[in-house]
Parts: sequence; structure tokens; C-alpha cells
Amino acid sequence: MALPDPSPQNRNLPLDFFRGLALIVIFINHMPDNPWFWYTPSRFGLSDAAEVFVFSSGFASARAYGRCFERAGLWLGLVRVLHRCVQIYSAHLASFVLLALVCVVGNRWVPEMDDIQRLNIAYFFDATQQALYDLFTLAYVPNYFDILPLYLLVIVWLPIFWLVSRLHVGMAFACSVTLYWASYYYGWELSADPVSGRKWYFNPYNWQLMFFTGYAFGAGWAKVSVKHGWLLAVCLGLVLVSIPLEHEATYTRIKFWGELRANLTPWLDKSHLGVLRWLHLLALAYLMYRLCHWRSQWLHSPVPRAVVIMGQQSLPIYLCSMVLSYAGGIWLDHLGRDEWSAAALVNLSGLGLMLLAGQTMSWLDTKPWKVSQPERLAQSDNSYYFEPFMPRYRWVNQALALPCLIGIAALPAMLTHSQPSGIVATPDLAVQLREPDKEALQPVETLSPETEADKVIDSRQQL
Repeated sequence: MALPDPSPQNRNLPLDFFRGLALIVIFINHMPDNPWFWYTPSRFGLSDAAEVFVFSSGFASARAYGRCFERAGLWLGLVRVLHRCVQIYSAHLASFVLLALVCVVGNRWVPEMDDIQRLNIAYFFDATQQALYDLFTLAYVPNYFDILPLYLLVIVWLPIFWLVSRLHVGMAFACSVTLYWASYYYGWELSADPVSGRKWYFNPYNWQLMFFTGYAFGAGWAKVSVKHGWLLAVCLGLVLVSIPLEHEATYTRIKFWGELRANLTPWLDKSHLGVLRWLHLLALAYLMYRLCHWRSQWLHSPVPRAVVIMGQQSLPIYLCSMVLSYAGGIWLDHLGRDEWSAAALVNLSGLGLMLLAGQTMSWLDTKPWKVSQPERLAQSDNSYYFEPFMPRYRWVNQALALPCLIGIAALPAMLTHSQPSGIVATPDLAVQLREPDKEALQPVETLSPETEADKVIDSRQQL
């Protein structure tokens, strides 16, 4: 299949690449007991893929919704924001249903591992009616499913943020900082579990600062220059110092780094977006910006190009990564975690499926069924050489599609429930099956107090 060029003028290739890279890290980190987890950037820095994903989402929202507000006005821009909210909300519910199904399948495949308890969604199965209501109202948000509700809330706040920015962009960002500070001072939280009282792991009152920081850079309110050498030195120093602060083997063995990390714990809190995590992400973003400005052509090589395409399909690929990561954890339970080959097989298989899903979705976005054969040939670079052989290849494609069509057509037959062998359903048999078991029915004598009316009836019967 011919893929479109992933670099239109309105796309930011570095942004799409790092968003796709964050999705890869999220897949690895979310897999239960994944040995590859200890080699991801989150083990060597104060921020991780969650900060990258939220920051890049805010950056992309400035280009998408900010321009929509300016071009179409507030009301039509609000309609587009609400349309995106429906997509995010639907993806959140779909992710929970799919992961619940994966846990059920995992419990049947590997009975010794209770995946429902490991994912901490037993409340949904124990009190399904109330849990379903809490799930739809976002009163029940398990830890594994908390990034999309966070994204949903900050998108809802986006029109207000943009409206305040019409007065002054500094006032809009000041409102974001004030909300961040007020959440710390007053302890504002959202409930994520009605039973235990657990709060949202990603507090949206704090994490909105990361989203709107990305929005400020995406909208051009905040600009940086590649000419400041001192800024490069400061950012590089912050990134290097954060390595021993987050590397577990270092701060647990060296007393200095362990004590320093203990003193900085309030500034490293992930649930409430500690200030040092926010600064570390900004420093890392500046270093990556300098790298892309220095060597921008590397994004057009095959592997980065595939990651870029995956970043352009961030919402469906995120949903895909969640399902694949937990399914990969169940597969690791089945294969065993002692051998490195099993971990490599599971992780590389999942990453390959994610890349394939991104390519497929990008191809579907082109609506290839609307493109005629001459136009498809004109779009192909090698159509001149292969045009005499195209009829033969079309027959090959149809022959390959035939087994798929047969399998899809036979699917209802596979789901049809058949009668047990040797038994023919007849009307007489149906009557016999409905008859009660006479041997199972035994007469029971009951004793009741005899009344005067009973004595009169008994005497009349004797006469």
C-alpha cells in the first residue's frame, strides 16, 4: 500500500516524532513487570513519557484549536473542541472495556495469575452496576486509565484559556499558574475510587500547567533561540544532574544522592507535577529542539518516518499501546520472565504491531477506496516500470483477499450454537423435557389444626 507523505506543511515533524516516541515508552512502561522498563528514559530523568505526551498535546492543540478559534470564532471552535472531547471520552471507555476483556482472557489462559486483581479493577466485577455508573461519570478512574481523563479535562478548559488570552497572553498563563498553586495550597483532588477513596493519579489541577505550557510554545507566546549558549549549558546541566537523582542504583548506594533526593521529594512528585519535573521537561525539550535544528534531515529516514506517522495517530495508537502492553504482560507470564529472549520477543512484537497500526491508519486516512486506478498509478513513483504488470498484480491481490472474505463470511457459522450430537429436537422430546421428574416429587403430609368446619365435612363424608 502506498503511504502518504507524513510531512505536510501544517505538521510539525519533530513534535510528531517525540509524541510517537512517548507512545513507545508508554507501551514499555505499562507492561506489567517488563524487564525493559529499567532501560527507559524515566529511569534516568525526572520527567518521563507522561510529561512528553501532555506537553506535546498542548503544543499540537495550539496549532489545531487555537487557529480554529481565530479563524472560525469561539462558538465553532467550541464545537470542534467538544467533538474532540467525545472522541477522547469514547476512547477512554473503549480502553477500559478492552482491558477488562484482556484480563478475563488472561485469567483463563494463565489461571495462576489473577490479572483482574493485578490491574486493580476488581471493583468493576464485584459491583458492576454501580461501577459502570461511576466509570461513565469519571468517578471511577483506575490508575492504568488516568491519562485520557486528564487530557479530557484540560481540553474542556481550553476555550476558557483561549478567551482569557484574548485579553493578554500573560493573564492566561497566570491563571494556569494560579490554578496550579491553589491546588497545592487547598489540596484540591478528584476521587478515582468510591470504595477506597483513592484520588486521581494525575491531578488535573496541577497537570494543566504542563499542557498549557506546551500550548504557549505552540501558539508562539513563548519563544526560544538557538543562539543562547548559556541556556544550552543550563539545560544540559539540569538533565545530567537528574540522572543520579532518578537512577535507583545510584541514589540507593550513594548517600549524597539519596539524601538530596529525599530533600527534593516534594518537588519530584509525579501525581501533582513537581516543579523539578516541569523544569526537567522544558530543559529536555530545548535540547531536542537544538538537536532537530542541527540535524533535521534525520527525521526523513525510514525508522523515524514510521515513528512520525505513529505520532500523527496519537489517540488510536495510545489505545492500541495500552491493550498490547497488558496483553504482552500476560504473554510474558506464559513464557516466563527469566530469559531475555522472551522479553525481547514480546516487546519487539508489540512495537511492530504499533508501527503497523500507525501505517495502516495513515493509509486509511487517505481513503484509498475513493482513488481511481489511473490516479493510484500516477501517485506511484514506479508506475512507469510496473504498469504492464499491474493487471497480473491485481489478480494476485484479489486471490489473496479471497481467504479473508471466506473467513469473514464463515464467522457467523462459527458463532452458531449447535444441538448436542445424537439428539434430535422433536415436539415429543420438547414435551418430555418440560415434564417434571415424577420420582423427584414425593408426597408430603402436612398437619394443620382441625376446625369445626372440618369436623362437619368429615361427618357428612362418612354418611
